[in-house]
Amino acid sequence: MVEATATVDEVHDETSLRPRRLEEFVGQPELREHLRIVLEAAKARQQSPDHLLFAGPPGLGKTSLAGIVAAELGVGLRVTSGPILQRVGDLAALLTDLQDGDVLFVDEIHRLSRSIEEVLYPAMEDAKLDLMVGKGPQAKSIRIELPRFTLVGATTRIGLVAAPLRDRFGFVGRLDLYQTHELTEVVERSAAILGVEVTPDGAAEIAGRSRGTPRIANRLLRRVRDFVEVHGDGTIAKASAAEGLKLFGVDDLGLDKVDRAILEVLCQRFGGQPVGLTTLAQVVGEERDTIEEAYEPFLLRQGLLQRTPRGRVATVRAYEHLGLTPPPSVLF
Repeated sequence: MVEATATVDEVHDETSLRPRRLEEFVGQPELREHLRIVLEAAKARQQSPDHLLFAGPPGLGKTSLAGIVAAELGVGLRVTSGPILQRVGDLAALLTDLQDGDVLFVDEIHRLSRSIEEVLYPAMEDAKLDLMVGKGPQAKSIRIELPRFTLVGATTRIGLVAAPLRDRFGFVGRLDLYQTHELTEVVERSAAILGVEVTPDGAAEIAGRSRGTPRIANRLLRRVRDFVEVHGDGTIAKASAAEGLKLFGVDDLGLDKVDRAILEVLCQRFGGQPVGLTTLAQVVGEERDTIEEAYEPFLLRQGLLQRTPRGRVATVRAYEHLGLTPPPSVLF
């Protein structure tokens, strides 16, 4: 029963920490300004804004922006995701249930099937839904008028969004990883919502280990909050934040247990030799897709890992971070 309550509280925290208005959204200043202009112009014309596509790594606020768009327009928000929409009927049910001006948010829109996309095109362009009714010689096409709506799509892999679909979005916004000072502001805002006292140095310590991602910053904040409530006086300072994050396996670069396992395999078990992704996944005990999509990008950005035609190789910085001496063959 205690575990179930904790899970519910965690979900409530995550929901409550989302910004609800554009002025509450931290970071992405250029995107925020562009979006503000789009929304204000649409409201002045009393029209729905163009369809919007947000792209960027996970955890940067794409879902939050969809909620903000609906809140700023004062309309309803319907939420779904690409993998869920398997049949044309699923999409038709969603579209015909929308009210005038509503926002339809589709997460992971790059995973829509081709048949769903084909039905979506006239809905986006003309607010019409073309459906085939019946089978065989008795089948006929019908056209349903839809209410005006705004489609907001989110993707972590914009290159996988089909060009005809991408071209139908009137605004494409790219979210970039956050700077430490921006994440510090995120931590301070979230701490105030959670009722946690945090010093500027404590917020900066958490921000510096958050891999440029607000979602991770909020997760680490909650774990440090737990730590200081059990082992401290309830206040998050620099020292207590560092101690708490160390206890939960997050080091000063933001690497977790799996990140370090990847580097240790490359540096120690294979002695600096290139390692194929499949071999690396088997040794670490993770799926190769998980390593390639969830762990490698950060290690590459930090200069700890390099991809070569022969496989993955740890860099000199990786050896230094682990406190190891790089072999002569490692020159970078």
